[in-house]
Amino acid sequence: MTAPQIIENILQALVAGVLVGSLYGLMCVGLALIFGVMRVINFAHGDFMMLGMYAAYYIFTALGIHVLFGNGFGPYVAAVLAGPLLFVVGYGIHRALISQVTGTRTLGLDGEGHYAQLVLTLGIALILQNGALIAFGSMPVSIRTPLSISAWELGPFWGDFVSVFINKSRGIAALISGVVIAGIALVITHSRLGKALRASADNPVAATYMGIDVDRAHRVAFGLGVAITAVAGGLLATTYPFHPFVGLEYVIVMYAGVVLGGMGSIMGAFWGGMTIGLVQQMSTLVLPTQLQNTAIFVMFLLIVFLRPQGFFGRVVERT
Repeated sequence: MTAPQIIENILQALVAGVLVGSLYGLMCVGLALIFGVMRVINFAHGDFMMLGMYAAYYIFTALGIHVLFGNGFGPYVAAVLAGPLLFVVGYGIHRALISQVTGTRTLGLDGEGHYAQLVLTLGIALILQNGALIAFGSMPVSIRTPLSISAWELGPFWGDFVSVFINKSRGIAALISGVVIAGIALVITHSRLGKALRASADNPVAATYMGIDVDRAHRVAFGLGVAITAVAGGLLATTYPFHPFVGLEYVIVMYAGVVLGGMGSIMGAFWGGMTIGLVQQMSTLVLPTQLQNTAIFVMFLLIVFLRPQGFFGRVVERT
């Protein structure tokens, strides 16, 4: 293999890693928002992403989005519209179920309700998986767009030898991911809602004394986290086929990204997901496809060993 070919392969893998990592980062941000505000380990998060995929699929096919926006850009409109729909679903599930084992109701419980939260979210995951299997069937489906088989060319950079190709579907999905993450960052840091969420995360008791409805803040955080991950799922569905158990394939990636970024850090979760995407794609240069996940977790163990608190986590001293 010549030097230009090696350089081209490295650049291509790097670009692919950024595009895939942006979607992983968006998934991780949704999970980090829930954990950061509520301190709830949500085993059902991957299955909410699966619901977002199916929501985008049916919004695109059944509601006529493909007629209004065409097969090119319609799937991305459907993916964005899946977010508000899953926000309502997440808000309702929190109000009906998860609120019983979180928030102010758990302040006096042993383990602050974490044991009940683990069992409850695992039960929700099983219900969503099997309910989706009954409702949608087991056959994989995808949201077809002609943009997934076309690409933009950058270059050539080295005479006529080195060019980089950006898949149009993944490129648009990465752009939407960046816009969503930027919007969430602005809401969290500059809005009244964001201040309420941060106060509820830092000190629920003090937030209550300041007139903040902590339980409502938790419902909003859960709904937002589910909505963000649903958008990521809808964008992912334009490239990869999915089925009712697809959440199991990505929930490990989400948790790994959140831990890498630092537990409780929303932007850290994005960079954790981006790191996983880069390692996954760069590993294809030297490893077969079957060993991509091995490379991810070897890297994960190394980073956790060297920096246990993650990229943006804080070291907390305990007495």
